[in-house]
Amino acid sequence: MSFQYSVPRLGLLSPLAGRVGLGAEQGAAAAGVRGVAAMNTLFANLDGMFFRCLVDDDWTLLSVSPGCRELTGHAPREMVGNPRLSLESLTHPEDRAAVRGTILAALDTGVRYRIEYRIMCRDGEEKWVLERGMGLRDEAGRQVIDGYLEDITDRVQAQIQLAETELRYRSIFENSVVGMFQSSESGRYLAANQALATLYRYPTPESLISSLADIATGLYVDPRRRADFKRLIQRDGRVGDFESEVVCRDGSRIWISENAHAVCAPDGTLLYYEGTVEDITERHRYQSVLQHQATHDPLTGLPNRNLLQDRLEQAVQLAQRQGSKVALAFVDLDNFKVINDSLGHAAGDQLLIEIAGRLRQSLRGIDTVARYGGDEFVLIIGEQASSDDTRQLLERLLASVQAPLTLEGHALRVNCSIGVGVYPDDAPDLDGLLRVADVAMYHAKKTGKGQYHFYTRDLNQVAQDRFVLESALQRAIEHDELTVVYQPKTDTAGRVRGFEALVRWNSAGQGLVTPDRFIPLAEETGQILAIGEQVLYAACRTAASWPLVDGQALGIAVNLSARQLKEPGLPAMVADALAVSGLPPECLELEITESMIMGDVEHTIRVLRSIKALGVRIAVDDFGTGYSSLSYLQRLPIDTLKIDRSFVSGCDRGGKAMAIPHAIIFLGKSLNLHIVAEGVETGAERDMLAVCGCNEFQGYLFARPMQLAAVDDYLRAALG
Repeated sequence: MSFQYSVPRLGLLSPLAGRVGLGAEQGAAAAGVRGVAAMNTLFANLDGMFFRCLVDDDWTLLSVSPGCRELTGHAPREMVGNPRLSLESLTHPEDRAAVRGTILAALDTGVRYRIEYRIMCRDGEEKWVLERGMGLRDEAGRQVIDGYLEDITDRVQAQIQLAETELRYRSIFENSVVGMFQSSESGRYLAANQALATLYRYPTPESLISSLADIATGLYVDPRRRADFKRLIQRDGRVGDFESEVVCRDGSRIWISENAHAVCAPDGTLLYYEGTVEDITERHRYQSVLQHQATHDPLTGLPNRNLLQDRLEQAVQLAQRQGSKVALAFVDLDNFKVINDSLGHAAGDQLLIEIAGRLRQSLRGIDTVARYGGDEFVLIIGEQASSDDTRQLLERLLASVQAPLTLEGHALRVNCSIGVGVYPDDAPDLDGLLRVADVAMYHAKKTGKGQYHFYTRDLNQVAQDRFVLESALQRAIEHDELTVVYQPKTDTAGRVRGFEALVRWNSAGQGLVTPDRFIPLAEETGQILAIGEQVLYAACRTAASWPLVDGQALGIAVNLSARQLKEPGLPAMVADALAVSGLPPECLELEITESMIMGDVEHTIRVLRSIKALGVRIAVDDFGTGYSSLSYLQRLPIDTLKIDRSFVSGCDRGGKAMAIPHAIIFLGKSLNLHIVAEGVETGAERDMLAVCGCNEFQGYLFARPMQLAAVDDYLRAALG
């Protein structure tokens, strides 16, 4: 811009104007005076500084506008003609050469110039300014510059801050150990960092971007995943933990988890997707192991009871369409306990594996054989037109099971007893069929073993026997026939750290009744509520009296039943048991099973949080034998995972035998949980589990469950 105006006989920014303000030369016309006064007012009200300076070594100022005070801190009269306050002296020393070079180049070519640089103010503050100007000759014929300085400090600092932010973002993006990307809606990568390229086996981000023309078909194993990705983002604006299997550049496959969101323009138009990618192959492998284990028996590889409902529903639906029947057979090995006790658990496990294989081979492809627990198996036999069809299959099955076998060098012949219930004749659902098949199986066992029986109405005597047991149990509760025994838990150094409280029943009329007989009955009838209350109060009173071991109070673990967990007064009862006994809350640990978790999950979480608020610890017992979602496991306020003895037994063999315990320990440690192994019977099992990070151990290696008097002797021995 040019600052030459038609002002009579006076330069626009003459030395006089700079010192005393713009004024009219004596004798000037009134119009000229008014024009100069108007320009003077304009300059006084503008931000920034108008100036005229000589083209000399100092850029000596000839005139300045009043805005110089706001910009530099100096008054106009201080700056005009003062070499110490020339433009050269105001300019930051580091910028002077660049400023002079730019201006002189413009003067040589006769063009306007524009330059940004720093000045030093009166108070020492550093400001950024934009200078615009051009050269001309004044009235005396001197080469001068008319120019304007504007304060652009805020804009420059904002630009610097933005550049620094972009630099930090770029550094984070390029150096992150997590894969990061931007991709178009059409399926191309717009940007990727080195971590993502390395993850997908590409040497550089550029090669990744150029090689993948379509993420859907070039990356995902299932091309539909890209559509799922876009659909979720369109619905929610983002995706979280979006898991997919992808193919890498070298042909290998990995599992990834993506977290991404949509980046949109101000008008809402989608610009691109942006997110991170994590390799979860190992985690997915562990989850697959755990999920398979949750629905399959780890010893035999057969489906477990969690799959029975699904398999029965499939068979029933097919039977309904075809007008056929479904048989459910409950199989129990005869005298398995004798074999297990005489030849050992390892031999017993081998027998179960062998029998599982024989059962599987005897059935058709449409049938299901599942391990129900212990030495019990359940068969679902579909498409049965008549009972004769089922009998032929059962005869073949009995013959297969009874075929000779060799175990630990011993020639054996094993029998089994089978009870059969038929849908829809005997029961309409799984629970009903299991109940009648169980009744029929016990009848087969009582009448000679090694045979099968179909359920009939005449077998109701079994139900009557059950009623007798139920009545006896009620009397036992009322007359304190139930007792509590205690099994110790030790740490890796062999020091006792606590006990688990277990209930036992020595009936006056029926003798010693095993827990596997009366606990399920008590759970079904609701008697478990009274039993659980008695055990909780007794265990708390007992634990409160125990001495410190190595300066630490001993803990007591008490099992909760599914029925108790549904009771609204459970947290209050726990609080009362603690108050009455004086046991510190942190010394009490309540154990739940995985099957209890998978009921009303939200209710379970609320109840456990209420108990947790008391300071009590929560444990998941027999972990791995049920089916619990890992997402629920994260939400539950638990402290401890207990590895079921079925996974502990023989784990010292390593390899596959240790795969499940190792996966459970890894999962527990990832969630900062305490790990306890149940059923430890050998030092080798303990050592193998300890190496993997197991914290505590419980089993016959250390002690069997003991009466209260024996506990006192045990603790005295432990204390030396």
